[in-house]
Amino acid sequence: MPNVYLDKRVEPSLHQRTAAAWLWSGREAVVAGLAASALHGAKWIDNDVPVELIWHNARSPNGVVTRDQLLLENEIQRLDGLAVTSPERTAFDIGRRGRLDDAVARLDALAQATDFKVSAVEELVSRHRHTRGLRQLEAVLDLVDAGAESPKETWLRLLAIRAGYPRPRTQIPVLSPDGRRWYYLDMGWEDLLLALEYDGDHHRTSRERFAYEIERAEDLHMLGWTVVKAATRHRTATVLQRFQRAWDACTH
Repeated sequence: MPNVYLDKRVEPSLHQRTAAAWLWSGREAVVAGLAASALHGAKWIDNDVPVELIWHNARSPNGVVTRDQLLLENEIQRLDGLAVTSPERTAFDIGRRGRLDDAVARLDALAQATDFKVSAVEELVSRHRHTRGLRQLEAVLDLVDAGAESPKETWLRLLAIRAGYPRPRTQIPVLSPDGRRWYYLDMGWEDLLLALEYDGDHHRTSRERFAYEIERAEDLHMLGWTVVKAATRHRTATVLQRFQRAWDACTH
């Protein structure tokens, strides 16, 4: 950033780039968008995303996006010494932009990190009625679920909803048959004892984890649960076909 320096041997993190952008503004700007979401603790944000600032200066350096927008006093807070949009205002901004599915995944992550209330974001809509993207924001807020623990889980949940299935509950707690362990299912329908889970690579990171997954699967089967798993290489149509077979078996 102009007049903001870092040792050239250091690869700056998103947090460092955000602080640098804020310093470049003369400490006048407010950090917003994905950079603000990351400061609030949201996961799954790439290190190289542009740093968004709400500020009047349109001539921003590379890697910084400035927006001259109305901010009310209660939409700003301090984090790590930086002026940052509140979780609700951050959700308001992110939910209006980009692809709808991406916006849902971003807000799922922010909701998990901050537990922001959808009703509080909806209140912001009434204060900024002439802002672009409010129709998409309304659709995104209707789909937000803080129980999603990865963008892929968000994708899987939206896939089921759009295929016409009832909205699943996320992070369903299940006690093992011996009463010693709690398992948490990604999403499912408790009345049917049917679960849908995304099987990421982290499930195979160690022998201990692999053994745990086997024991977990056996315990859930013993309790009567049917678990349909989706993985990276599964085609969408194949996932839906497999899930439909499981749904039919559980409802007949």
